[in-house]
Amino acid sequence: MKHKTFGTGGPDVSVIGQGTWHLDHGDRKRAVAALQRGLDLGMSHIDTAEMYGDAELVIAEAIAGRRDEAFLVSKVLPSNASRRGTITACERSLKRLKTDALDCYLLHWRGSYPLADTVTAFEELKRAGKIKSWGVSNFDVDDLEELRDVAGEGQIACNQVLYHLQERAIEHAVIPWCGQHGVAVVAYSPFGHDDFPAPASPGGQLLQRIANAHAATPRQVALAFLTRASGLFAIPKAGSPEHAAENAAAGDLELTAAEIAALDRAFPRGPKPRGLPML
Repeated sequence: MKHKTFGTGGPDVSVIGQGTWHLDHGDRKRAVAALQRGLDLGMSHIDTAEMYGDAELVIAEAIAGRRDEAFLVSKVLPSNASRRGTITACERSLKRLKTDALDCYLLHWRGSYPLADTVTAFEELKRAGKIKSWGVSNFDVDDLEELRDVAGEGQIACNQVLYHLQERAIEHAVIPWCGQHGVAVVAYSPFGHDDFPAPASPGGQLLQRIANAHAATPRQVALAFLTRASGLFAIPKAGSPEHAAENAAAGDLELTAAEIAALDRAFPRGPKPRGLPML
């Protein structure tokens, strides 16, 4: 499993991590087993949020006795992101996750509370040892610029954004900005939202040809493409140990320059959108 530096001066984190949105909706035993299998295979980055129902409880069960193996991330809802509300939400997540500290804590998306209030809370949580770093999710470049002005250069660990083969809008401005400022980019929903390229489609056929050349799967090829550059990470969800193993194997897949170019042509980024796409 390849690792990359997470943010400015941050730790090395697995390029492929584990998402947990809706993980609590299915078989809990299989969900726990999937997370544990992911850890076994080096997918240390586990992402969750207070919005994700009981996902934090599922994670707590999966990492029991293995906390030091995980790079654990959760998120505060914008409606809770006041100075006091952020601290309270973090403490609530820590309790549900049965841990003393988060490796990174994110603002889930931009809300009505001033960014200065949320950043003040993040810094208080860092001083208290309850979080090791902080970042954001669903922030466009103008939001990132404002946040940098508030917090200072080098303080934003990551920006978690929607990114998959058929939604590459962040390549226009968000990825370049984050690369310039040492901010990790974490792709959520990296297989799309029920719209992964169909096997019979031209893009699906290309994915299969590339997969065949590497004894891999189309989804592994997609993950390798999305994490092809420095500072790029992905957090696919897996509902079973078998699916977790498939995701993990993408962390060792190296695409050729020709394969990357072919995927770039097959899944064009399209024009720059007016707003940042998000789920």
